[in-house]
Amino acid sequence: MPREFELSTEITVDATPQEVWDAIASGPGIDSWYMGRTDLEPGEDGVVRLQMGRYGMESKITAWDPPRRLEHRSEVDPDGTFRAMEYLVEGRDHGSTVVRAVFSGFLGADDWETEYNALSQDGPIYPFTLGQYLTYFRGRTGQPITGFGSAPAEREHYWTQLQAGLGLDGPGEVGDRVRLTPDGMAPIEGVVDYRSPTQLGVRSEDGLYRFVHGMTGAVVLGHHLFAADVDQPEAERAWQSWLDRSFT
Repeated sequence: MPREFELSTEITVDATPQEVWDAIASGPGIDSWYMGRTDLEPGEDGVVRLQMGRYGMESKITAWDPPRRLEHRSEVDPDGTFRAMEYLVEGRDHGSTVVRAVFSGFLGADDWETEYNALSQDGPIYPFTLGQYLTYFRGRTGQPITGFGSAPAEREHYWTQLQAGLGLDGPGEVGDRVRLTPDGMAPIEGVVDYRSPTQLGVRSEDGLYRFVHGMTGAVVLGHHLFAADVDQPEAERAWQSWLDRSFT
């Protein structure tokens, strides 16, 4: 039997509820902070389509109450598993807004603990990145850059290879100024804005860079580039090539 799960994250941003809604309820808005490429058909009968490399998922919108509440959920698979995402948006005094993101559903019983742990570790970076987008890039549209590669299962080896590939002396701590020098690309000046045992986030003047070590031994990139002259296909090819060279 599948097992139920629920993960909740709350952030406060200096943005209006409508600005938050534009970021969570439109394809270009979601592309500016979430991984992959999203197409959203608005309304109660709308659909959210997510594409990440070869992986695609379609969810039906089950609650549409702008700018207060959005929920969408995938179809129920034959084994009873599904996933749902709900956003609750509440305006506060002085122009700030509280956003509560609830990720829930049912996971397969055979590998429930591994899947749940992966979601618990990887999930918080996305609401955090939403907050970074609304704080530093609000009103701009980001180009999503997604990449997948093979990485050592051991985290210490992953970090060693990641640091070497980015030209870093160490993993860095939140607030540290860093200079990324990925081979084949221009240097990136930025600040570490997110750090966990499996994830590194760097914010530059024109981008949000995310590096994630999955529990299955995969390394995943989920960048968002805001410069006006970004060539998205070329940038994605360059980062995928970097991945292939850095993690062998």
